[in-house]
Amino acid sequence: QVQLVESGGGLVQAGGSLRLSCAASGSFFRINVMGWYRQAPGKQRELVADIARGGTTNYADSVKGRFTISRDNAKNTVYLQMNSLKPEDTAVYYCYINLSPTLGYWGQGTQVTVST
Repeated sequence: QVQLVESGGGLVQAGGSLRLSCAASGSFFRINVMGWYRQAPGKQRELVADIARGGTTNYADSVKGRFTISRDNAKNTVYLQMNSLKPEDTAVYYCYINLSPTLGYWGQGTQVTVST
């Protein structure tokens, strides 16, 4: 029904930057919330940032000032610009969208590894 294609993950040294992208396709008219979650080894999945259709954003305290989330509604795409990366940012990053508060979808995940 809905497919999410993620790109932009990879290996980067501490202090570097990456830009993640997630493009949604499928049978829907509009997307409500788009966001990014991450899961590190041995940890629970946590919200990194999300953005409502109108542009309101929310960030985890650990990434405020370093990460920026944005979306292009015409392209059904959400981005996560990650600057000043730290080793503790290493995780699998998952794209998330919902079409309503009770109808959500997950991407397959993309690995981000930050080395010292």
